[in-house]
Amino acid sequence: MKEKPTQISQLILDSASKWGIEINSGSPLFTLFSVLILLGVCWLAFKITRRLFSGKIARLILATKATWDDELQRHHFFRRGAHLVPGVLLYVLCPLLFAHAPLLLALLQKLAFIYILLTTVMVMSAVLNTIEDIYDSSRLAQRVPITGFIQVGKLTLALIAIILIVSNLLEKSPVLIMSGLGAAAAILLLVFRDTILGFVAGVQIVANRMVNNGDWIELPKYGADGTVLELGLTTVKVRNWDNTISTVPTYALIGDSVKNWRGMQESGGRRIKRAINIDIQSVRFCDQDMLDNWEKIRFIKDYISEKKRELAKYNQDNSITEQDLLNARRLTNIGTFRAYMVRYLQNHPKINQDMTLMVRQLAPTELGLPLEIYCFSADKNWVNYEGIQSDIFDHLLAMLPSFGLRAYQRVSDRPPMQ
Repeated sequence: MKEKPTQISQLILDSASKWGIEINSGSPLFTLFSVLILLGVCWLAFKITRRLFSGKIARLILATKATWDDELQRHHFFRRGAHLVPGVLLYVLCPLLFAHAPLLLALLQKLAFIYILLTTVMVMSAVLNTIEDIYDSSRLAQRVPITGFIQVGKLTLALIAIILIVSNLLEKSPVLIMSGLGAAAAILLLVFRDTILGFVAGVQIVANRMVNNGDWIELPKYGADGTVLELGLTTVKVRNWDNTISTVPTYALIGDSVKNWRGMQESGGRRIKRAINIDIQSVRFCDQDMLDNWEKIRFIKDYISEKKRELAKYNQDNSITEQDLLNARRLTNIGTFRAYMVRYLQNHPKINQDMTLMVRQLAPTELGLPLEIYCFSADKNWVNYEGIQSDIFDHLLAMLPSFGLRAYQRVSDRPPMQ
């Protein structure tokens, strides 16, 4: 039984008849005209919609005080949304033009469905990018990055689109397609191993606040030492201090040794922990002339006076004369220098006095007797910190001869340079 032409089909037949072209609704020429007309209408609708979004709507968006619509515009949300109009038109108008050609109708509707689906994925991707950018501009982003979750959302959209496309092409239920994935689960686990591990690691990292964007981290195994640029689903980008970029698997942050310097950056200072090796042969007791000279040093003037009174009282109480070198208590040059180091640091304007500050003597080694400084610089900037640390040790090394001490330096068999 011959199908009655639709109103649109009849309109095409009447227009062709006016031009002297005699065709019927079942002829190939009618089908060609219908395809050309349909594509022309869809193209025209796309051009009008795109111009509308690029013109008036764009100006209205830029005129508003809100920032979220500007972000949508920057990520081409409206331009991508314009592609939905021709896709929907193609899907709706096909039954009105090609009811006489079921195979062509099915093909065009499948293509229209795929086009709409892919456009929807692109539009939703723009929305997710907008959400990520707006969130990254907030303070919370430094504590809880969401890049990994945004990537999971995009991956989920892509998987759903693939399942629906395959379902549409095979004309099978999506549920049936998904149930068939169970047989391929082992293969999917192998293919998406890094993605799954990265997602699980990302959840743990965010939940425990282990690493955030902007943190300074060290991963010796991967040669990464620098600032976290991006905490993604499968990889973490680290800008090293030499400006190279290291890409590290996300799951490595919970599976390998990682040093995060965030605690230092959030604290009141950056630690200085370095020792001067003293030549043991230069260590000796102090005589009166040495004490008199050191008493002129501002930082230890009170210390010398107090120690002289303390030792004199001890020797007097125990009936020990100054000539009794074996039993008398006496100051040493290294102990006095250690006291000087402590007081010098306590009076240093760039050392945090509220944090641990000490000078300790470590066990002697074949390289001498280490005097280690342990304190915290109030300035945590790397360049300034290194400058403060260098200035401290410049001064202390220069003061060694004043206390009759020498820094240990290994003797070389090489002849001196001319």
